[in-house]
Amino acid sequence: MRFSAPKPIPLKNARILLTNDDGIHAPGFKVLEAIAQSLGAEVWVVAPETEHSGAGHSLTLHQPLRWRQVSERRFAVEGTPTDCVLLAINKFMADARPTLLLSGVNRGANLGDDVTYSGTIAAAMEATLLGVPAIALSQVLRQQEPVKWRTAEVHAPEVIRALCSRGWPGDVLMSVNFPNVPAPSVAGTVLAPQGHHKVGDNLVERIDPRGRPYIWIGQLHADTQLVEGSDMERCDAGYITATPLTVNLTHHDTLEHLAGIFDTGTVA
Repeated sequence: MRFSAPKPIPLKNARILLTNDDGIHAPGFKVLEAIAQSLGAEVWVVAPETEHSGAGHSLTLHQPLRWRQVSERRFAVEGTPTDCVLLAINKFMADARPTLLLSGVNRGANLGDDVTYSGTIAAAMEATLLGVPAIALSQVLRQQEPVKWRTAEVHAPEVIRALCSRGWPGDVLMSVNFPNVPAPSVAGTVLAPQGHHKVGDNLVERIDPRGRPYIWIGQLHADTQLVEGSDMERCDAGYITATPLTVNLTHHDTLEHLAGIFDTGTVA
C-alpha cells in the first residue's frame, strides 16, 4: 500500500474537542483542559458523567443517552467515551466539526496491549472513524505514588504541536504516554511501536452478606518483557512516547499467506 503524505492539522483558530474515560471531574481532565487552553484554540468539553475506565470501544445501545449542559461548550454525558464523541461530533458540534480531538489525560498508562481495553484510546478511535484527527494522552503512574500530572501538563502542548505540524493518515490515531518522572527529568520524546505484555488474571473471590460468591477483577499486573525500542521500554526509560495506531485491524501478511485456501476466496 502506497503511503501518501498527510496534511498538517492547523491549530490556529482550531476547535478542539476534549473527552476522557475517567469522568468529567477527574484530575487528569483538568490537566487536559489546561493543555488545550495553552494551544489557544476554542475548547469544547463532552465527557462522561462518571468513570468508564476499561470500557473499550463500547456504545450504549440498550438504553437512552442523557446529558446535561454544564456551561457554554461543556457537556456531561451519562454514557461511555465513545458515546461522548458520537454525540459531540454529530449533535453538539454539528454546525462546525472539531479540528482535533484530545482524549485524556488518562490516570495510568496506555502502553502495549492496554490500548485494547482503554476507553481513552476508544474515544480517539471513534473520532478517527468519524473523520476527526485524534490524540489520546496518558500519564504513567506507580501505585502508592502521587500522579505526576505536571509532566503531561508541561510537555503535552509541544508534543501536540509537533504531531499536528506533520499530520497523520485519516485511519490513524495517535497515542501519547508520559513517563512516571518529574517534568524536568523527561529524557525526550520518541516515536515508538506498540509493545506487548500479558495482563495478569488477578481475580479476587469473596462472599457477600447473603452467602453468595462474587468476584472482583483486582489490581491489574503485568508479566512483562520489555522489547527494546517499544513504547513500554522507552517510557520506562523516561521518554515520552508517541505511537500511531490504525483502526483497520486487517493483518495483510496473513491475508496473503492464506490466499487460495477457499475456492472462491480472493485477496483484495
